[in-house]
Amino acid sequence: MAKILLVDDERDILETLPEVLKKWGHETFVAPNGFEALKVFQSNSVDFIITDIKMPQMDGLELLQKIQEIDKHCMVIFLTGYPSLDSAISAMRSGAYDYLVKPVNLEELKLRIERGLERKEHIKSLPLLRGLNWALLVSIPLWLLLGIILAKLLKTR
Repeated sequence: MAKILLVDDERDILETLPEVLKKWGHETFVAPNGFEALKVFQSNSVDFIITDIKMPQMDGLELLQKIQEIDKHCMVIFLTGYPSLDSAISAMRSGAYDYLVKPVNLEELKLRIERGLERKEHIKSLPLLRGLNWALLVSIPLWLLLGIILAKLLKTR
């Protein structure tokens, strides 16, 4: 279904969560920190990133900023073992798709991933819909003009 990059400095998460994601049909990549995650992201097509917020060297918010410089439409879910209103607000204002607290409820994570993938598909289809809208806006006056001309031609006969 999707290519998901899992970023966390906790070994337990990196060992268990990829297996769950694979069972759900997703291809997974793992990275123990933000720097490795950027390398994986740049060399692979990634649809979704699930990342810890608090990590040494490069935290999740900084990783999100660097990811958005490359791909503004990549969905990012933050995980945290240290939830706070401030970190949730910062995450969402920075452009994260969602924010979950550890230990992660797997059914909730699955639902959030599915909804995020649906949202990503909608975002991808927006330029096409905008193009169709412009085509309709341009073509309607042309058809009206042709109708008027045709009506005048038929009227003069």
